[in-house]
Amino acid sequence: MTETKAYPVMRSDAEWREMLTPEQYRIMRQHGTERPGSCALLTEKRAGTFTCAGCGKPLFETKFKFESGTGWPSFNDPVEGSVETTIDRSHGMVRMEVHCATCGSHLGHVFEDGPPPSGLRYCINGVAMDFRPE
Repeated sequence: MTETKAYPVMRSDAEWREMLTPEQYRIMRQHGTERPGSCALLTEKRAGTFTCAGCGKPLFETKFKFESGTGWPSFNDPVEGSVETTIDRSHGMVRMEVHCATCGSHLGHVFEDGPPPSGLRYCINGVAMDFRPE
């Protein structure tokens, strides 16, 4: 989440706190991370679309989901234009943070150790998403 950027969906801190669960708020608005293996969407395999829990915009499709063994839902590619990345230098590491391009919510990180064809692994906090079956 980039606080200085204007996103198509903007809410006050009070509005975010009201609409999100405490865990969603901690992860999506304060750049937190859920415990690995703790979200129901980790094993979701039905055809459908994973959407942002903050604004409802489509983020990832099941056809790009794969089992990474990390404990978080992982995808090769996002829906075109749905996510943005920024450099995350927290915790003594340099990583690419993934956030929703529509509301700026923190989703997770992207790594260059995924399977073909993209070689990318979008490692996403499950509570930051909802699932819409096809």
